[in-house]
Amino acid sequence: MTGVRVRSVVDLLDERYPPALAESWDSVGLVCGDPDDRVTRVLVCVDATEAVVDEALRTGVQLIVAHHPLLLRGVDSVAADTPKGVLVHRLIRGGCALYTAHTNADSANPGVSDALAALLGVRVDGPLDPQAAPGMDKWSVFVPEADADRVLDAMFAAGAGHIGDYSRCAWRVVGTGQFLPMSGADPAVGAVGEITVLPEHRVEFVAAVALRGRLRAALHAAHPYEEPAYDVLEPVTPDGDTGLGRVGSLDAPMTLRSFVDLVADRLPTAPVGIRAAGDPDRVVARVAVCGGAGDSLIGAAARAGVDVYVTGDLRHHPVDDDLRAGGPALVDAGHWATEFPWCRQAADLLIAAFDDLEVAVTTTPTDPFTLHRGGNAVGVDDHSTTREKDVR
Repeated sequence: MTGVRVRSVVDLLDERYPPALAESWDSVGLVCGDPDDRVTRVLVCVDATEAVVDEALRTGVQLIVAHHPLLLRGVDSVAADTPKGVLVHRLIRGGCALYTAHTNADSANPGVSDALAALLGVRVDGPLDPQAAPGMDKWSVFVPEADADRVLDAMFAAGAGHIGDYSRCAWRVVGTGQFLPMSGADPAVGAVGEITVLPEHRVEFVAAVALRGRLRAALHAAHPYEEPAYDVLEPVTPDGDTGLGRVGSLDAPMTLRSFVDLVADRLPTAPVGIRAAGDPDRVVARVAVCGGAGDSLIGAAARAGVDVYVTGDLRHHPVDDDLRAGGPALVDAGHWATEFPWCRQAADLLIAAFDDLEVAVTTTPTDPFTLHRGGNAVGVDDHSTTREKDVR
């Protein structure tokens, strides 16, 4: 058997969709399967449903990559007589591993909303709800000129001085320092009761907030002074390029009516269909998108000044409040349909990385809604246009 190890696929997916980006309540990563097993076929889906597991085992798939976690809400058993436990048992017996990238794929760049934006022709400027960039401190250390290199080396070895693809980054300037050792001091330079004046370097560098303890220990170990002089400043943290949703622009403005037609044409057919709130003749150019359930970000879309916001699972009251406040038009294209474009993104990532891997996107719709009864926008007493269709 050729192919690649499960571990190698997981490492690549974790690199593209870092687990650290996942929400605290989420469950992501390898759900079942041996990391050392070899894989030749991968299936990508939104949900690991019974039908998807059937498809995977029927076609000889050894790894399912899913967006939604199979085990999340209050699961304390995977017994074979439970609805989800039976799937875990079937996967293990069939030699098929399961991996999940959920809110980490939502916030990653590129991630779920980037795939949705690309499909709708939206040129992305950045996240709708950005995560802060990793916290960084700026350190300023005062050290005798002769010891500056040694102290810097110790700080770099402890993890300081990394900026992007560069390491050992620092700024330094020579100045004059002075101090008066008092009774009880044991000065490395000078004497108790005498003012000491000498050339010192002020060296500055950045370091991750999480490294404070390690750097403080390294500084005290390497610095010649009994009491090193230093400052640690925590700058205002700028927004990063990761986070939920995306904001961008269409190549050409269009009416909301035309935009809704575009959404319906480009997204996979979902039983829920496409719902829109707003003036059909409103011109839209700036767009926000968020794959999945996104009505919690309606306010963020309004603050971003977009003309229309596309997401799923919109509720009556948040939509009504948005329209009353003069916010953006809202398009509900369904939870599954707005996340499904990510499957192609993840599949293309694996195809590009592994020559010995056959990767497919599921042909099985996993939207839980399979029947839709709908009609035109008519009066409450007019049901003449109501129709029923089986969308399976």
